[in-house]
Amino acid sequence: MSTPIESRRQAKVIDELRVFIKKVLSDPTIAVKSIDIARKYRSEPDSDELIAREISANTTIRIPEKWSDADRMFLEIIDEVLDDEEALY
Repeated sequence: MSTPIESRRQAKVIDELRVFIKKVLSDPTIAVKSIDIARKYRSEPDSDELIAREISANTTIRIPEKWSDADRMFLEIIDEVLDDEEALY
């Protein structure tokens, strides 16, 4: 059974992900731009930081300097998508 603090944290992550999904569905170019940006910086040191900054600068997605759990999850998912893409080739 989760504690009230864990429940609030999970609710916050879900709310952030809902907002993100709505943005992606309203502007399908976000996903393409995000993946293109990630490809560009993937091999760089501090790649997640670079990717987050450029996504924030070039899309309606805002990833603050202090990442939330949802922000981290988004960056991890982008990395997984690129891993899957590389596995195909």
